[in-house]
Amino acid sequence: MINLGVYNSLVVLRRAEQGLYLGDDSGESVLLPNKYIPTGAEIGDRLNIFIYNDSEDRIIATTLTPHVTLNKFACLEVVSVTNHGAFLDWGLAKDIFVPFSEQSKKLEVEQHPIVFLYLDKITNRLAASCKLNKFLSNENIELKEKDEVELLIAEKTDIGINVIINDCYRGILYQNEIFQTLQYGSRVRGYIK
Repeated sequence: MINLGVYNSLVVLRRAEQGLYLGDDSGESVLLPNKYIPTGAEIGDRLNIFIYNDSEDRIIATTLTPHVTLNKFACLEVVSVTNHGAFLDWGLAKDIFVPFSEQSKKLEVEQHPIVFLYLDKITNRLAASCKLNKFLSNENIELKEKDEVELLIAEKTDIGINVIINDCYRGILYQNEIFQTLQYGSRVRGYIK
C-alpha cells in the first residue's frame, strides 16, 4: 500500500512521457514527475520517495525532502492566507494547508507557527494543525528518568520553555536547567528528569 505523508520504498515500473511510474507489492502505482527523477534511475530500481497530494489533489511522488512528515510536528512559515485558511511552506511544490478550524489564532504571512501534519480522514488529504494539544499525549508515557529524547523548542514561559518531546508529549525545560541558547522551532537533544 502506498502511504501519504511518509517515505515509501517503491520500484520503478515503467517510463511515461510525464515521468516514471513507481509501484509497491500490492499493485498500486504513483507518478514520479520528470523533474524529480534521480539521474540513472532505471526500470526495476527501488527508490525511497515521499508521497503527497499535488495541487490537483492527485497522489504524487517526489524526491524533494519535506520539512515535516505525517504525524510529526515542525515550525513552518506562513506564505499565504486565503478565505479558507493559510498555506505554509513545507519544502514541496505545493504548500501545506491549515484550515481556519485548525488554527488556534488567525495566522498571518511570515509567521512561523509550530504545526502537526495529519491526514484528513474526510478528504484523504494532508493538512496541518496549530491545535497541538489534541495531538499530544499525557497518558501511557513510555519515558523514564535519564532517557535521551528529541525536543522541539516551542514558546517561552515565565518558568522556562515549553517543548514537544519525541513528537508525542508536552514538556517543559525549566529556566535554571537551560545551558545553551535555544531557538524557537529548532530540535535539540535532551534528557528526561
